[in-house]
Order: sequence, then C-alpha cells, then structure tokens
Amino acid sequence: MPTAIIADDEDLQRSDLQRMLAHAWPELEIVAQCEDGSEALEAIARLRPDIAFLDIRMPGVSGLEVAGSNGGACRVVFTTAYNAHAIEAFDLGAVDYLLKPVGGERLAQCVARLQERLQERLHVRQTGSGDSAGLLKAMLELDQRLRTAAREERIRWISATSGSTIKIFPVDEILFFESDARYTRVVSAGDEGLIRKPLKELQAGLDPDEFWQIHRGTVVAVRAIARARRDELGNITVELREHAAQLKVSQTYAWRFRSEVSFR
Repeated sequence: MPTAIIADDEDLQRSDLQRMLAHAWPELEIVAQCEDGSEALEAIARLRPDIAFLDIRMPGVSGLEVAGSNGGACRVVFTTAYNAHAIEAFDLGAVDYLLKPVGGERLAQCVARLQERLQERLHVRQTGSGDSAGLLKAMLELDQRLRTAAREERIRWISATSGSTIKIFPVDEILFFESDARYTRVVSAGDEGLIRKPLKELQAGLDPDEFWQIHRGTVVAVRAIARARRDELGNITVELREHAAQLKVSQTYAWRFRSEVSFR
C-alpha cells in the first residue's frame, strides 16, 4: 500500500486534501498530517513515505526547502495558492503541483501521474534520479522572487514585556527566539523580554533568509551565529557572537549547517 504525508499550515486545506485523496486513491494511506515544514522533515525521516504533498509556503521551513533536503527519498507534489501563470515553470512532469482550491479532475491527473512514477520507483532508487534538479532550481528562483516581494510585510520591531516593563526590540537587533508552551522569549545582545505570540505565528513575519529555525522551539538570526560545533554523538550546538547562550540544533535542522559551517 503506498503511503503519503500532507504538509500544510492550514487545517482545512490538509483535511480537504486528505478527503479528496481518499476518494481519488483509496489505496493511498496518509500516514501523517504536518502543520509546517519542520514536521514534514521529521515525518519523512521517520515514516519514509512514498509521496509528500507539500504546501510551498509554510512558516519556518518552506515546502521548497523540504523538497530540497528530501534527497529523492519520496515523490513530491507541491500545493500552492499562486495564480496559474506563476507556476508554469512547475508543469514539467517530474514534480507535480496542485493549485488551490484543488479540483477533482486535476487531482485525478496528479494521482495517475504519481501511480506511474511509483511503478518506476526501483529505477529511481537504483539510478538516484529523482525530481528534476533544473525544476527545483526554477522553483527556488521563483520562491526567492516571491520572498523579495513580501519583504514589505515583514515585522520591523517587537514589543515584549519584562515584569511590568514593556520593551521595544528592533528585529535587526534580535539574536534569537525561544518558545515554550505559553511564551516566546525575545533575546538581543543586552536585553530580553517575553511575548505571547506563538513561534509559528511569529515566523510568518520574519525573513526566512535572515532567521533560521534550528529547533522546534528555537529561531536564531543567521547574522548572530558565530559557529556550530558537533560533539562525538553528532549533536550540534550553535554559539553566538554577542551572547553566551548555546543553542541546540535538532536533527531535523542539521542540514542547514552541513555546507555552511565547517565543524571542528
């Protein structure tokens, strides 16, 4: 029985797609529904699904980044709310896409394509030929243009509390964010405060090129990273330039440092 995961930060979109897939492809087992890219990475590593339905734009790790770190482990179908003219580059056959709201006829075409690809799975695994590198490059370039257009909507400053004091933190001075079940800790070089906004919601207003999620509850400013160290067990810790905190990197996000940082 083929297996799949669905990753989308909107509950309704996930449930609708699962319902439609149950009708279009009853044999397909949905083994996980993921709210963001980090959960999708974890699910792919843990469950090894045959297919991943990935929303292109999710807080933190995007669907494109999930696909880029997937390494051909599973077939990828992107879901997107972009207008059709913006995704013409996707329609190359190697990686499929579904335009929201997903139509039944279009989903049936996608299912037929996936079933054909799964028949070729042995060939893909033997040759290492997965989704088209050229297509992924085109999508990443498109994503970069869309991110550039969205920069005007980014958060510029954050109001956080410390006891009875309200502090203002310009985003370009913040070193990292840490969240627990109730609060998100905002930390600069010489100060910190707390906000009630969840980390996932906060990430939607941060530039993903400037702020990296390195753990389920931690987002760090890239400019603040001094080095990353890996211990004898393979665990990675990030050290900062202007703060004594040492931030743990989960295995889900270890890929961020494989090419950018030389470990000692």
